[in-house]
Amino acid sequence: MFDVLLRNATLVRPDGIIQADIGVSDGKIAALGAELSEEAKTEVNAGGLHVFPGLVDTHVHFNEPGRAHWEGFRSGTRAFAAGGGSVFADMPLNSEPPLLTGQAFHDKLLLAKQQSMTDFALWGGLTPDSLEQLPELAELGVIGFKAFMCDSGIDSFKAADDMTLLQGMQLAKRLGLPVAVHAESQAITQALRSDLRGSGGTQVRDYLASRPIIAELEAINRVILFAQETGCDVHVVHVSNARGLTLIADARMRGIRVTAETCPHYLHFTSEDAGRLGASLKCSPPVRNNNERHALWQALLRGEVSTIGSDHSPSSPDLKTHNDFFEVWGGISGVQSSLQVLLTHRQEQGLPLAFIAALTAAHPAERFKLPNKGRLEVGYDADFCLVDINASQHLTPEDLHYQHKISPYVGETLKGRVRQTYVRGQRVFHDGVFSSNFNAQFIRPDNKHELYA
Repeated sequence: MFDVLLRNATLVRPDGIIQADIGVSDGKIAALGAELSEEAKTEVNAGGLHVFPGLVDTHVHFNEPGRAHWEGFRSGTRAFAAGGGSVFADMPLNSEPPLLTGQAFHDKLLLAKQQSMTDFALWGGLTPDSLEQLPELAELGVIGFKAFMCDSGIDSFKAADDMTLLQGMQLAKRLGLPVAVHAESQAITQALRSDLRGSGGTQVRDYLASRPIIAELEAINRVILFAQETGCDVHVVHVSNARGLTLIADARMRGIRVTAETCPHYLHFTSEDAGRLGASLKCSPPVRNNNERHALWQALLRGEVSTIGSDHSPSSPDLKTHNDFFEVWGGISGVQSSLQVLLTHRQEQGLPLAFIAALTAAHPAERFKLPNKGRLEVGYDADFCLVDINASQHLTPEDLHYQHKISPYVGETLKGRVRQTYVRGQRVFHDGVFSSNFNAQFIRPDNKHELYA
C-alpha cells in the first residue's frame, strides 16, 4: 500500500511531459505508471493540474540567526513552499554572524531544522577571514563557498580580494566543492558610485549608472581566469545580461568548470520598471534595459543558463525607505514567485515546460549534488508541486507569505497557481494552508557523483 497516490497526473520532467500516476512510499517515489492498481492511505486526484518537481532554489537569504526581523526560516520557507519549493540552499552572509565557522554552521543548522517548512542545504562563506575554516565547513556538509568580488553590504562578510579568491579557489578545488561568485568589479562600481554621489546623484537612475554591465563582464572574465588556473569549479550567480552568459558558455567550451545562474527578476523586469517601482526592485547587479532583457531570454533559450535562483534577499521595511537610493537595502523578495514568472513568459518566449523543470529543479540539484532531489523518477524523494498552469493571479500584499509584504511582483498579473506542495511525500502546502508538523532534513552534497556538466 502506498502512503500517497497521485491519480491522473500530468508530469513535467526535463525529458518531456507524461501522463502517469505517482505512488509514494516512505517519502520516495515508489512507482510511476498509468492507472496504478495499488491502494493508498491517501489518494489525490491531480486531474487538470501539472505536477512539477519541487523547486530547488540554491540562492536564498533567510537571515537567521541574527536578522530574523528581516526574514526568518519560518516565514521564508512558507513562502517558498507556497511557490512550489521543496529544497533551498541558504547563503552565508545575511545572518549574524555569517556562516564562516563551524559554530556558525551549527547555530544555523539548528534553527533551520526547527523552523523550515522544506528541506535545505547550506553555503559557507569565502572571505579573507574564513580561509582556514573552509576544510571544517566542507566536512560539516556545506554545498560550496560563496564569495563576493565587491562589497557585500554586510560589514562582517568582507569582499574577497584577488589573492583571497585565488587561494580560496585552490582550496575549494582540493575539497571538491564549488565556489559561487558574486561577480561585479569593486574598482569600477566604487569609482562610479563615488563620482555620481559626489555630483549629487541620489536617484534610481544614478544607482543604475553606478553598476553597468562592464562591471559584471570584467569580474566574470577575472573569475574565469582564476578557474582556469586553479581547476576550481565555479558558479557565477545572478548574471543579469547575455554577454556575461556568453563569456561563461565560451569558457565551458574550453573545458573550464564554470556555470551560470540567472534570476526571475532579470527575466521579468527592466530598468524602466526600476524607475517606477523603486526600492522593491533594487538589487545588484541591477535589472537592465528591455533590449538586454530580451537578449538574456535568448541566451537562456540557447542553454547558457544552468540554474534559476530567486536571490531572495529581504530586509526590514525601514531599510527600504531612504531619500538616497544608494542607501536603500538592495535585495528583492521573490522566492514565492519564481515558478509563476517563468510560466508567465513561457508562451511569448517559447519556453517549454520541460525546460522550466530542468532549470528550477533537475539542474540545480545535479549542479550541487543534492542526492535524490529535483526529478520525478522512481527512487527520488517525493518532492513535487501541483500547479494550475492556466490560472492567473493578480498579486497583492495579502497573497505574500513573507514576514514583510514587500515585493516588486505586487501588482503584477502572473500565470500559474501552486495548489499543493509535497516534500518527501508530506503535503506541506495546500491552497494557503501549511503543515504544522513537518520535519525538515539537512541535505549534504553527495560527493560520489560527478559534477553537473
